[in-house]
Amino acid sequence: MSSVSTTAMRPAGRQRMLALGGLVLALGGISLPFGTWDHALASQGNMVANEFVFWALVAAVLLYVTRIERRPLASIGFIRPRFADIAIAVAAGLVMVALLGVLYLVVFPRLGWDETQQFQPLMAVPFWLRLVTVIRAAVSEEILFRGYALERTKELTGSRAAAGLFTWGVFTIDHLGYWGWHHLLVAGLAGGLLTLLYLWRGNLWVNILAHFIVDAVGFLLG
Repeated sequence: MSSVSTTAMRPAGRQRMLALGGLVLALGGISLPFGTWDHALASQGNMVANEFVFWALVAAVLLYVTRIERRPLASIGFIRPRFADIAIAVAAGLVMVALLGVLYLVVFPRLGWDETQQFQPLMAVPFWLRLVTVIRAAVSEEILFRGYALERTKELTGSRAAAGLFTWGVFTIDHLGYWGWHHLLVAGLAGGLLTLLYLWRGNLWVNILAHFIVDAVGFLLG
């Protein structure tokens, strides 16, 4: 891509400021340790409240796009999926499940790593609440990291690679708090694959479905 066309893709002053504000809202909001602050796993009520906070953040970002930026949701990847998109999402989700399975069943034991202590409190949560959490995680993380943050960073920098690397890095680090340092390998792999998937398809529904499949296998069928 020529420098002329790259410059032409970059937004004007007001749009740049709005994009920066949106990035603070999206990435700043989802990076806050709400689960730690309200002790999300202490009770079902706390966990429901924690879910409500994340859904409220998603709603705020969607309203920001449509009411403040005055742009369509297609600008953050909400494009009607075709049959091929759905098939690719399912295939991508299953591939990620297989690769993460290799991490947990082969790599982690060899390194002496274990996430049983982190999984047990989550698996003790009622199935319906785990389902809500899995759906919320797929929807919120894909909208905030891939849809909004990646698209707006790409516009601000004029670089798909820079946008992908930046949002992948933030996504990976954001998973550090509850899980511990070794989980960076898991989040890094999953986040990298989801980022590549979005850069390839540019369709948020594809990412949401693939993300849901991965988390559903781990937290609903595990």
